[in-house]
Amino acid sequence: MFHWLEKNPFFFAVAVFLVIAFAGIIEIIPNFAQASRPVEGLKPYTPLEIAGRQIYIKESCNACHSQLIRPFKSETDRYGKYSLSGEYAYDRPFLWGSERTGPDLHRVGNYRTTDWHENHMKDPALIVPGSIMPKYPWLFTKNADLDTAYAEAYTVKAVFNVPYDQPNGVELGDRENAQKLMMAQAKEVVADMKDKDVKEAFEKGEIKEIVALIAYMNKLK
Repeated sequence: MFHWLEKNPFFFAVAVFLVIAFAGIIEIIPNFAQASRPVEGLKPYTPLEIAGRQIYIKESCNACHSQLIRPFKSETDRYGKYSLSGEYAYDRPFLWGSERTGPDLHRVGNYRTTDWHENHMKDPALIVPGSIMPKYPWLFTKNADLDTAYAEAYTVKAVFNVPYDQPNGVELGDRENAQKLMMAQAKEVVADMKDKDVKEAFEKGEIKEIVALIAYMNKLK
């Protein structure tokens, strides 16, 4: 057998390729599967955070901001610990991005606060001199689409087996329970904000888009 392969270089090359490919699959796939599992302590997005994530996508924030910290000292010094694949286990779609017109936001929740985001979204250049980021005044007047956010949470739970209602979940429950969950989380965000209109709207039972977006940004850690 081996003598025959030595006399037929084409088949010998194919045999070598198959052996190396098989060994590579055996080595790579288990490691990849292990790395892609949720990291310890990772929780699914709450419905309010999903609403904020939908706003993040709608406003094309991912066009200028990445959410992927590479394992280089220059990146970790600026943004924090490099990203792990298991941290994206509940992200659909991934928002890794490649453009950095603005800074990476994967760990922005570790160093920015609710009031910072509030002021920054109102007037970025006032908070970061020289910033070319536009203002987003409509986020303070438009209500967040909470029904769509709940529908997405329910869908990823049913279709993708995202572990809501489990010890590491967020007690999604039915629509009424999810509404209570959204209002409770929004209350914490609004408490740290200064915008009177946003606060008055919340007292009437309304959650503005800026509140949902900040809830999502605070989740990124």
